[in-house]
Amino acid sequence: MTDDAPELRASDADRERVAEVLRDALAEGRLDMAEFEERLEATYQARTYGELAPITRDLPAQRTAEPAVSLRKQPPRDGSWASRIIGGEGSSSWAVAIMSGFQRKGAWTVPKRFNSFVFWGGGEIDLREANFADHEVEINCVAIMGGMQVIVPPGVEVVVRGIGIMGGFDHREEGVPGEPGAPRVIVNGFAFWGGVGVERKLTRAERLRLKEERRQEKLERRAERRELHAARRQERWERHEDAVQRHLDRHEEALERHRERHEERWEQHRDRWEERRARHRDRRGRRGL
Repeated sequence: MTDDAPELRASDADRERVAEVLRDALAEGRLDMAEFEERLEATYQARTYGELAPITRDLPAQRTAEPAVSLRKQPPRDGSWASRIIGGEGSSSWAVAIMSGFQRKGAWTVPKRFNSFVFWGGGEIDLREANFADHEVEINCVAIMGGMQVIVPPGVEVVVRGIGIMGGFDHREEGVPGEPGAPRVIVNGFAFWGGVGVERKLTRAERLRLKEERRQEKLERRAERRELHAARRQERWERHEDAVQRHLDRHEEALERHRERHEERWEQHRDRWEERRARHRDRRGRRGL
């Protein structure tokens, strides 16, 4: 690992590479179980490259051409299954938990065959963000008085072939057809007084994305309802205005008719009055003669 960026944040894949070095050192006898567990705990608690570097500094893997922790990042994936089947040997090929636990998760590469063993412990093998070394990979699980959980992303075909004695393998995810180009995951092994579960789950990022999409759809539906209500209110208001205008028009027409009748009666009254005055003048004129 380069020393010019000790404060750079470490990823889950970086921690897994350090953990793999520790497992190799345990298998070769370079570390006892107490040292292994202590360093493994420090590995998963590390947040930066500066915290990861001392954990494997005295182990041979640090002197090889490929460092246990590399600042080189994988090329971005386009999200397709073809981009996630990358070949190679895999970044981790086995895991052991004796009265403890292990995890394989994040951006790691699943080999063609991954072997795992737990005794009075537990393990989690999460393939949701993983790459795959081949179109078909095998997860071999041996659980003795312990349990393991295999988590696969939607779209992956799952085949379960494990044997359980006073224990069992979860077959619920079998029979779901895979998407075109998606890998096939075979889960086999042996469970004694233990169990191996298989679960199909979305990643947290995907769940958040779907949640955000549902939230946006809900906001859009609310906006559409508000627009519909506003349109209905506008329509009701326009109908009210039309009714008021019709009422005003009828009132205006009634006033006009009343005014016309009043003028007509006034004209008639004035004509009769003029006629009476004329007759009165005529009578006075005849008396004067």
